[in-house]
Amino acid sequence: MSRTTGVIGTTLGDDGAELGPLEPWQAEEYLAHLDRGRAFIGRYIALAAVAPDLPSARAFLQAYADKTAADTGRIYGIRLDGTLVGGVLFRTMDVAGGTCEAGCWLEPAAVGRGLVTRAARVIIDWAVDVRGIHRVEWRVASGNTASVNVAKRLGMTREAVLREHNLYRGVRHDLEIWSVLAPEWRALREAA
Repeated sequence: MSRTTGVIGTTLGDDGAELGPLEPWQAEEYLAHLDRGRAFIGRYIALAAVAPDLPSARAFLQAYADKTAADTGRIYGIRLDGTLVGGVLFRTMDVAGGTCEAGCWLEPAAVGRGLVTRAARVIIDWAVDVRGIHRVEWRVASGNTASVNVAKRLGMTREAVLREHNLYRGVRHDLEIWSVLAPEWRALREAA
């Protein structure tokens, strides 16, 4: 995939992994994926709780279709051998301001393969090169070691820890803010 063509059907390596948009018509597949990993996915993020049934899964994907149409966010599925196993997204995107927030999730069967890191690289390339984004943020609960490690592998800088910022499932979690700026991203890419 060239950096200027987008991410539709992007191969993420030679292990059968692929990245592509998630759309409302895929709600049944998305719900089945969440059901396979609901407890694991929901440890630090509310993504799994937002879509407990088919209508809510469809509504969630429709909200991202609306964000895509408005150029304010996007959602992509990670498939392994054709099965949806996780995803990456731009939770927010402000093209005029040059900022966005990226995020991820994965079901347990797909952990440890580098899928999120590879997928995040693709969407960050697209954001920086195609949409002109200057600053990509990654917000993560401090206890979510896997997601913190993705930010590190992406070459992001930890800028802040907002102590006990998020109340989630009755517990206050520290929130880490990581980011990479477009010139840093390009330098990291060239060095690789």
